Parts: sequence; structure tokens; C-alpha cells
Amino acid sequence: MGTPEATADALATIRAAVITCQRCPRLVAWREEAARNPPRRYAGQVYWQRPVPGFGDPAAHLLIVGLAPAAHGGNRTGRVFTGDRSGDFLFAALHATGYANQATSVSADDGLRLRGAYIAAVNRCCPPGNKPTPAERDACLPFLVRELEVLTKVRVILALGAFAWDGVLRALAGLDHRPSDSRRPVFGHGAEVSVGPYRLIGCFHPSQQNTFTGRLTPEMLEQVLGAARRAADGD
Repeated sequence: MGTPEATADALATIRAAVITCQRCPRLVAWREEAARNPPRRYAGQVYWQRPVPGFGDPAAHLLIVGLAPAAHGGNRTGRVFTGDRSGDFLFAALHATGYANQATSVSADDGLRLRGAYIAAVNRCCPPGNKPTPAERDACLPFLVRELEVLTKVRVILALGAFAWDGVLRALAGLDHRPSDSRRPVFGHGAEVSVGPYRLIGCFHPSQQNTFTGRLTPEMLEQVLGAARRAADGD
């Protein structure tokens, strides 16, 4: 991509395309419905209620990919994983492993900065039941493909959950990057596979159903992030 400024400009162009997207009528209706009917703790707040772009370090070596913004998280704050319990868990681990300058994130202007990492999602609008349809997934994947093209220093991709794992593999296939093994790699926590120039690592999603039950602990997430850093460093 050339200079850091050129990368930042290209990411800004992608951001502009993301936030004006209207490709999926069901998701447009759902994100606006969520904003009209917030839980009591968010009553009176002005929701973003648009597609949520990726964010982070333009020189990132690590790309973190989630499923989609939360209805009352990213859809409210305008930044993925910001203002919800999943983000609380993720940003604490990113801070502990040196990828973030602070351990919490409650709004898009709270001073959070990522170092060496960029966060995106397969789908950029919150879906009902956290379940985008295959058509909605495919309509949104070109944004992830474009981010991969622009983020030329990325060497490791961390997929948060099976949906993100599948979405990343599809996006990489769109760039003609496929696993050397003809079998489709199976998602698992800590699973690793080389796909073209990238190392893809799987991690359980930091959703409450995983973190509250102990299926994903802070130590587990920090270990995966440590593995991602070592892989990016060539260890």
C-alpha cells in the first residue's frame, strides 16, 4: 500500500463505503429497531444505527475478526466491540498483551488506541439473534476483502468464533488464498492454519455465553493473543 498515510486514506475510503451501505434491508430494519427500543440503561442515548466499520492500527500485524456489532454495543457506539460485555472482555485482554493502551472501551471517543492490531467483523450490521443469513454474510464480505488488501502488514488473523473463522476463509479465498490442505480447516479454540501469507488462529468468541460459563477465560484469550504475536514475529 506504500506509506502509512496512503494506508490510512484507503481505510478511510472503506469506512465511508461501510457506513453508507444499505445492501441488506432486514439488517437495516433491525439496527434501527434496536435503536428505537433500547434497554433501560441506554434510554435516551443517541444510537449510531448504521453499519460499523473496522478500526485500529493501519500498520497492524494482527487482524481480529468478529461476527458482527452488538445491537446495543457497536450499533449504539459506532465502534465494534465498544460498549458491550464482549468488548469489556476483549479489550482487557488486548491491554494485558500490549495491543491496547487501555483496558476498557465505552465510546468511540474514549481514547482507546490499538497498537499492532486492527478489529473488523464479517458483518457490519447487528443481525437478529446474532445470526446473519448466508446472503447477508456474502453481501458484507467484500469489505473484509478490501481491508485485507489494504492492511499489507497483517500476518496473523484471529477469528473470534466459528462464524468469523468461516467468513475469514471465504474472504481469503476471494483473494485466491487457500489452505495448502484440500480439506476445509475446522474451527476450534487455538486451532491454527496457514492460508496464503497469513496464519489464521481460532478463538472462542468473548460472548457472555462463553465468558460467564468459563468456556473462555481471560487466561485463554491472552494465551491466544500471545500466540498471535509470536506468529507475527515469525517464532
